[in-house]
Amino acid sequence: MLDIKFVRSNPDAVKENIKKKFQDEKLPLVDEVLELDKRNREIKQEVEALRADKNKISKQIGACMAQGKKEEAEELKKQVEANAGRTADLSAEEKEVEEKIKKIMMVIPNIIDSSVPIGKDDSENVELERFGEPVVPDYEIPYHTEIMEKFNGIDLESAGKVAGNGFYYLMGDIARLHSAVISYARDFMINRGFTYCVPPFMIRSNVVTGVMSFAEMDAMMYKIEGEDLYLIGTSEHSMIGKFIDSMLPEETLPRTLTSYSPCFRKEKGAHGIEERGVYRIHQFEKQEMIVVCKPEDSMDWYEKMWKNTVDFFRTLDIPVRTLECCSGDLADLKVKSCDVEAWSPRQKKYFEVGSCSNLGDAQARRLGIRVKAQDGKKYFAHTLNNTVVAPPRMLIAFLENNLQADGSVKIPEALQPYMGGMKEIR
Repeated sequence: MLDIKFVRSNPDAVKENIKKKFQDEKLPLVDEVLELDKRNREIKQEVEALRADKNKISKQIGACMAQGKKEEAEELKKQVEANAGRTADLSAEEKEVEEKIKKIMMVIPNIIDSSVPIGKDDSENVELERFGEPVVPDYEIPYHTEIMEKFNGIDLESAGKVAGNGFYYLMGDIARLHSAVISYARDFMINRGFTYCVPPFMIRSNVVTGVMSFAEMDAMMYKIEGEDLYLIGTSEHSMIGKFIDSMLPEETLPRTLTSYSPCFRKEKGAHGIEERGVYRIHQFEKQEMIVVCKPEDSMDWYEKMWKNTVDFFRTLDIPVRTLECCSGDLADLKVKSCDVEAWSPRQKKYFEVGSCSNLGDAQARRLGIRVKAQDGKKYFAHTLNNTVVAPPRMLIAFLENNLQADGSVKIPEALQPYMGGMKEIR
C-alpha cells in the first residue's frame, strides 16, 4: 500500500505505474482518492477550528458567568452545542471518508522497481541466468506419477475418495524422500544464518489483507466457516504477520526467518496435463524464508535470497534458471520478483519451483511494522519472501533429474544423511 502523501505529491508517477502493470481500469482511482484526501484534510481543518472555537467560547462563558451576564452566557452555550453537533457530523464523515481512502489505497498497486521489465503477463518474463547443464537422457523419462507408482510411492485414487481431486497419499520411500527434502532444506537455511520457525497455520483476516491483495486472497485462501480464520497459503503470511503492530529497534535488523508449514490453496480453474499429479494441488508442504530489514538493505537481501534457492537445488543435482517477472506478472504489493525454475528432462523445458519477492514497505505499511532508529526516527520496514523448496512440485524435478536408466533414483550426497544413508531408491 502506498503512502497517501506520495500519491498526493506524485499522481502522474502513480498513474504511469498503473499503466506499466496494464491495469488501466484502476487509473480513475487515483483522482478519486485524491478528491477524498482533499475532503479529509478539509474536515480535519474544520474540526480543529471548531475545537479551538469551543475553547475560546468556554472562556467567554466563564467570564460572563463571573460578571453575572447569564443571558449572554446562555447564548454562548447554544453556540457551543451547535458547534458540538457540527463536530459530531464531521467526525462521522471523516471516518467514512478515511474508510473509502483505505479501500482504494489497498487496490492501487505498489510502485515497481525501475529494473523490472515491462510486459503484460508471464509470457513476457525474462530469463536471467542458468545454473547447471540441462540434460535429456537417451532413455525415457516417464510422467512423475508413473515414476512414483513404480515405487508404490503415491496413491491418488484413495486420496480422491477421501478428500477429492488435488490431494494425494505419499507412501514408502517417496514419502520419506519428501520429508528428507524438507529436513535438509531446514538445516540448509539454518546453516545460512536464518532462525528456524514453525508458525501458526491459520491467520486472521487483518493479517491476510496485510500480506496480499484482495484478488489474491479470493483466488487462494480457504476460510474457516464461522471463524475469523483462514488456512495459510504459504507460511510467509503468518511469518510476516508475526511482526504486526510492532516497533522494531533498528539495531535488531535484519530479522531472517526460515519456516516449515503445510500450505492450503484453492487453485481455481482448469489445468493441463502437466499440472496434474502433484504439480498443482490444494495441500502441500514448504520451507520458506522471510526477511524484515531496513529499506536500504532490501535489494541486497533480494539477491541473497534467490541465490539461496539456486544453491539448494544445485546441491541436489537439479539444473535451474532464474526468470525475472515482468510488470504485468507482478502481484500488486510487489516491487520486484523472480521465479526459480527447475529443468524437466521429460518436458525438455523449465518449470516454476519457487518465487522470490521484494515487497518494499507495502506489507509493513498495512500491518504497522515500523522501525525505530537510534536517533528516534521511525519508519516502515521492508519485507521480502522466498521459497526454499516445496517438495511435492520439487519432487517432480528431483525424480526426473535423478532417474537412472535402470529405473532407480539416485540420492545426491547432500540428501543421503536424511535418507538413512541410502544412495539410491530401487
